[in-house]
Amino acid sequence: MLKHGLDPAERRAPERVDARDLALRRAGMEQFMQVAAPKLDQLFGLLGQSGCAVLLTDAEGVVLDQRCGEGDADIFQSWGLWQGADWSEAAEGTNGIGTCIAEDRRVIIHREEHFLARNTAMSCMDAPIYGADGKIVAALDVSSARSDQTEGFNRLIAATVSQTARQIEADNFRAAFPRARIVFADHDDSEVAMLLAVDADDIVIGATRGARKAFGLGASGPITAVPASDIFGREDGPRGFERAERAAVIRALARAGGNVSAAARALGIGRATLYRRMKRLGLGENIA
Repeated sequence: MLKHGLDPAERRAPERVDARDLALRRAGMEQFMQVAAPKLDQLFGLLGQSGCAVLLTDAEGVVLDQRCGEGDADIFQSWGLWQGADWSEAAEGTNGIGTCIAEDRRVIIHREEHFLARNTAMSCMDAPIYGADGKIVAALDVSSARSDQTEGFNRLIAATVSQTARQIEADNFRAAFPRARIVFADHDDSEVAMLLAVDADDIVIGATRGARKAFGLGASGPITAVPASDIFGREDGPRGFERAERAAVIRALARAGGNVSAAARALGIGRATLYRRMKRLGLGENIA
């Protein structure tokens, strides 16, 4: 790649971060890795016997964890399919991990489609994993060096990789909102995790990447507070007068962007009356 100054014929060893850098990266992703580990084990259980390695990287393409058979460990490690290896496009050119991250999509890079000649014996199937903030947090990779691996088999593996990536994303999202009610949003797009985190007052406080796109909640970063009933087009029945009143006030404030006067008008009451009700409901401290 001219952009990165790479020569496809170069035979240098794969680039690796040093031990301290790797330890810091793993520490920063510790909770995520704990969530992902069972799914990595499950994926390797399905594909390991066919000579595949399963890798998890961070958002920069550095391998944080891997699964491979004992008999294949030496060769995968020599190829850089191991903890600490840098598989960004800047380091390796076109490859499953780096291209998946750079293009923000799942990819299959089959043998000669790799940029560096030393990587053309591999087939790599990858999918991005998004964090609770909607940004790419990791990439999931399955790599194989079997000479008889067909493109049709690669597509089957890629579908499994994508499904596992969505499962990890969903599990990580639930872990990020342990006290919220997690709502599955039914949508036509079955390729993405569609989850919303809703607090006790029916306010959406989090959404997965797919849900953000589907409901116009912003691609990444903090989401604007919005009542769940607005998203789903319904009003939940009250469970006790005070609870219903509190939820109604919070929804009005959210719709008004925190403007008390506008919220009061929407509720059909005076501004002073709304302030009194907010105080009685313990909402005064939430005023922006």
